[in-house]
Amino acid sequence: MPIIRLLADSDSIAELTDLLHRAYARLGAMGLNYTAVDQSPAITAKRIAGGHCLVALLDGQLVGSIVVQPTYQQNDCAYFTRPGVAAAHQFAVDPERQGRGIGQGLLAAAEAWAREAGYRELAMDTAEQATHLIALYSKLGYRQVDGVQWPGKVYRSLVLSKTL
Repeated sequence: MPIIRLLADSDSIAELTDLLHRAYARLGAMGLNYTAVDQSPAITAKRIAGGHCLVALLDGQLVGSIVVQPTYQQNDCAYFTRPGVAAAHQFAVDPERQGRGIGQGLLAAAEAWAREAGYRELAMDTAEQATHLIALYSKLGYRQVDGVQWPGKVYRSLVLSKTL
């Protein structure tokens, strides 16, 4: 089982960015321009700021990550500004390690953080075309609560949320 912990100052943002690129490559190949498909390390760092970046390590190697974010003050999707709703984003597991429970462990750690911080829900979004992700999140107790068209994206996203 992986070790799940907060991203440390000594962790490499470049290595995390490479993980995101590998994990989001399948979505990019589907024609979906998720930010994590090709973002720079500077964008990775910017997207972590203000949130809590959890990482999964297996045999000392970075194999997964998720950012859990307090309720947004402003957002293009009003659901993420609702009181008591934390958000998860930049969720990734190395493709060679998927299907081994690493993502479920990261998501459970994000949910635990949100619950302990007093949030009632954890919400996330993904492209409507990412049916494999929607099915996984639904299996883990997430329900569709909203939709959003993010600026600059070629796809519409579904917002999924889980009551904690």
